[in-house]
This record gives sequence, C-alpha cells and structure tokens, in this order.
Amino acid sequence: MQVTTTPEDIDVTQETLKYIIYGVVGIVISFWAAFLIIKKIGKDPKNILPVNFAKRIQIPLLLFLIAIVIWIGKASKVFENAEYNFAAKHLIISLLVISITWFLILFLKVFKRRLLSKYDVSREDNLKARKVYTQFTILENIIIFLLIILAVGIILMSFESIRNIGISLLTSAGIAGIIVGLAAQKAIATLLAGIQIAITQPIRLDDAVIVEGEWGWIEEITLTYVVVRVWDKRRLVVPSTYFIENSFQNWTRTTSDIMGSVFLYTDYDISVDVLREELTRLLESSPLWDGKVNVLQVTEATEKSMQLRALVSSKNSPTNWDLRVFIRENMIKFIKENYPKSLPRTRVVFEDNDSSGSLQTFKKSSKSDE
Repeated sequence: MQVTTTPEDIDVTQETLKYIIYGVVGIVISFWAAFLIIKKIGKDPKNILPVNFAKRIQIPLLLFLIAIVIWIGKASKVFENAEYNFAAKHLIISLLVISITWFLILFLKVFKRRLLSKYDVSREDNLKARKVYTQFTILENIIIFLLIILAVGIILMSFESIRNIGISLLTSAGIAGIIVGLAAQKAIATLLAGIQIAITQPIRLDDAVIVEGEWGWIEEITLTYVVVRVWDKRRLVVPSTYFIENSFQNWTRTTSDIMGSVFLYTDYDISVDVLREELTRLLESSPLWDGKVNVLQVTEATEKSMQLRALVSSKNSPTNWDLRVFIRENMIKFIKENYPKSLPRTRVVFEDNDSSGSLQTFKKSSKSDE
C-alpha cells in the first residue's frame, strides 16, 4: 500500500519542525540568560537571593520555560491533532503548577533564611532567636504542605475524568467519610499538635528538657514529631502530641541560665563554715560559674552523717553540669586531704567495765585504713 503525501502534510511537518527547533533554541537561550542573571545577583551579598539560589532554581525554571514554549505552540495551532492538543493542554497546566509551586517554596525558604539571619542561635542569650526559629520552622512546614496539596489538587482537577470521579465520590462519601475520619483521627491530632506547638511554644529549638526520664535538648521540631538529642548522642523521637498531653520538664523555658545542686555527706565534727569558704574559692576560680548563686546548707541529718547541699548557677545546662562535677570532685578532695576523719563514719559503742570501772568507747571508721 503506497502512502501519498500531500503538500499540506509537508507544510504541517515543516511548521512542526520549525516549532521544535525554535522552541529548543528559545528554551536554551532563555534558561541560560535567566540562570546567569540570577547567579550574578546571588554573588552580591547585599541582594536577597543567596549564592546557591541559581543552582536550586534550575529545574523549576526549565519546567516553566518548557510550559511557555508548549503554550506558544498550542496558541499558534501547531498541534492540529485533537489528542496532541488535549495532551499539550494538560501538560502545560501540570508544568506551570509544578514550577510555580516550586518557585514559591524556594522563595519561602529564601525569605525565612533572610529573616532568621538577624537572629544568632549560637549566642549565649539566644532565647528570642530560638523562639523565632521554632515558629518559622514549623510554619514553613505547614505552608509547604498546603502548597503541595493545593498543587496536586489543581493538577488532578484539570482532568475531566478525575473530576467526575471526585464528584461521584463526594456524593457517596457518607459512611466512608466517617471511617476515614476515625482512621485519620490520630494523624490529624498530631498535625494540630504541631501547629499548637508553633503558636504556644511549650518547647523551642535547643531547649533543655527531660522527656521519658531522658535528659536532652530539642534538636528538631516538625508537624508530626519532635527529635530530642540525648546527652549521650542518642536521638529520642517523640510524637508532637506528647508535649501537649503529657507533663515534661523544660529547664530553659524562660531563660537559659540554670541552678544545679551538689550533695555531700560528712561527719558531724566538720566545720560547715570552712566548707562554705572552700566552695566560694572554687566557684570564683572557675569560669563555669556565672557569679549569681553560691549556697551551702545542711539539708538533712541522720544517725550516721549529715547531708550538705551546694547550690551553684551557670549560664546554661551543659555548663552547669560541668560546674557541678567540678565542685563535687574538688570538695571531696578538700575534705579527704584536710579533714580525713570527717568523712562519713559508723560508730559502734561497746560497754565494758575495766579495772578502773570506766566505760570504754570505740569508734569504728568506715574507712579501711582506720
């Protein structure tokens, strides 16, 4: 069977080839021009765009240019075939929605980065910075989630068949909607808990907390879970609802400085005033102390020893931990070197009448060398 080619078909083929060639050339030129302009803008630190923004915008920019070229071809009636015209229409919508959504997410990240550049979390007094970082991190996740859902919805609703299916599903939702709602109850509650944490802020990034008996710092906050960095470098992943429904300790809720306690046990014959002087000397010699709290008190007395509690303060919880260890080690060393007989001892009294009729009392030390 011989296929004949008419002049009209040749003209259409030539027009299609011209469109493809011009389209590819236009995409390449426009892409590189826009890429170089954005890259040049990013090199100037005074501009809002970061240095690596040009690389991050490559893919969405390319998708946007492809959609524009296809739209020009469709407007020029290059796609005479109905099927090609239908495919081009939905491809244009999909590419435009994806690229614009991508652009919005990138600009949102740029805006967040530029805004948070005014706040330094590494500073000692970083309470306000951690508060702002926490709010914008969670709100960013919420906005990105909504943008993606909206983009997917727009793309799907551009297809007539999917739109009809959606309408039929809505009319017969009934019991299925109730079942889905019950099944998604925990997921929705988790999302709402994440939003509530962003607004009320019971926790913030880098807060020192005690969760499930574990001491750690808030490392990451998302819409559904929170990551706690435990002191031994483990990571404790906790659902967002935990911080709304359960009690927990937040040691840096209003300020980062903190007090810590050191307990010592000594015999009754030691001078507490001397220990107070030694505690003051140790604190003044240590850069870990913030100069605010210096207290030594007898908090308990038993039949065997007395309990001494030293209260010391530092700029933050990690520093306070190191300070408490420093005080504990050096106070024990001071007592051992200067008052060795004042360490906790167990006394045993034996009643025995000697030839002189006097009562003999023996002290049995808990130390092995006494």
